[in-house]
Amino acid sequence: MDTANKSNNKNVNNLLKRAVAEIIVEDELVRMLKSGQKLRLKFGLDPSAPDLHLGHTVVFRKLRQFQELGHQVILIVGDWTAQIGDPSGVSLTRKMLTAEQVRENADTYMKQFFMVVDKEKTEIKWQSEWFGKFDLADVVRLTSKFTVAQFLAREDFNKRFNEGKPIAITELLYPLLQAYDSVAMEADVEFGGTDQKFNLLVGRELQAMMGQKPQQVFMTPLLVGTDGVLKMSKSVGNYIGVAEPPEDIFGKTMSIRDDFILPYFELLTDVPDKELAEFRAELGSGANPMDLKKRLAREIIVQLYSRDDAIEAEKHFQRVVQKKEVPDEIQEFEISAEIALSRLLVDAGLAASRSEATRLISQGACTVDGIKVTDANQVVGKNTVIKVGKRRFLKCV
Repeated sequence: MDTANKSNNKNVNNLLKRAVAEIIVEDELVRMLKSGQKLRLKFGLDPSAPDLHLGHTVVFRKLRQFQELGHQVILIVGDWTAQIGDPSGVSLTRKMLTAEQVRENADTYMKQFFMVVDKEKTEIKWQSEWFGKFDLADVVRLTSKFTVAQFLAREDFNKRFNEGKPIAITELLYPLLQAYDSVAMEADVEFGGTDQKFNLLVGRELQAMMGQKPQQVFMTPLLVGTDGVLKMSKSVGNYIGVAEPPEDIFGKTMSIRDDFILPYFELLTDVPDKELAEFRAELGSGANPMDLKKRLAREIIVQLYSRDDAIEAEKHFQRVVQKKEVPDEIQEFEISAEIALSRLLVDAGLAASRSEATRLISQGACTVDGIKVTDANQVVGKNTVIKVGKRRFLKCV
């Protein structure tokens, strides 16, 4: 075997083994990759929310790796499906979004998506390009391809049905619309997390019904959040945002549980497997996990921002968190008179509600001019420095 073929086989093996949960059908995808064919890679962006977190980047990184091998990413902006909302993993019918809300979310989402994926090698398509031409007859024909029983086999639908909870007809349409995207794009491979398996397979099945070659399904693992228990989610609060300032990404990465250091390295970085094995041995022999967390945080920030940003974020962490110094630059908040601490946290955006502010204060997460305060009604005035948690500072002016 010549050097070029060896290199190609190594690239394909790494592509299909690391940060991969399941591929349907792997043997077929391997043959397609080795054939030299330029593959059409479909990924659906569903802008039902504006911001992304590191959990989303696991699949983004795979798309980037395929791009680097010469394949074509097709980004489907789900301006129709987002108005329905994907019901995967939720127990209640989602509220429908307006077209304007979807467009605003999509603009933010795409900026963050292209922090990882190469924009120059991505084709962007909006669902309205084909669904805007659909009439009622087209919808009826599409729904005739599948049965209600097939959709009730999906775990979240089945659970809600058995519990007597409502399932809107629009929600049953969601997988059909996503599946039709694959037909419209003649996708060779569709990407998503393991929670998307049902939807991805519906696309594969619909393509076969419509006379197309069924797409391969490429699924990545779900990233566990900073709590070490649930998958990363903004609604749970255990997330690290893609667009957060580098110092916040660094600080949050340092807060992950020690037993998730290696999974984070595997899913979120390009550190070679050989080096990860060395990390595993170091941790097993009692090495300080903090050193590896710092390396992990730097690797993540370099991908999203720059090496200089990673260096500055680490310096900030050492100064503010480890040495407990006040940062050079602090957010200022103007007050006209003395104000209760709990009210200040809400008004300044450091807490979502008075109840959350009260909880933070009662748990000892707040200091006023370096002194821990547990009374939510503590009054603060001008030229006061407030600290919430380990990283958030505010100066009243």
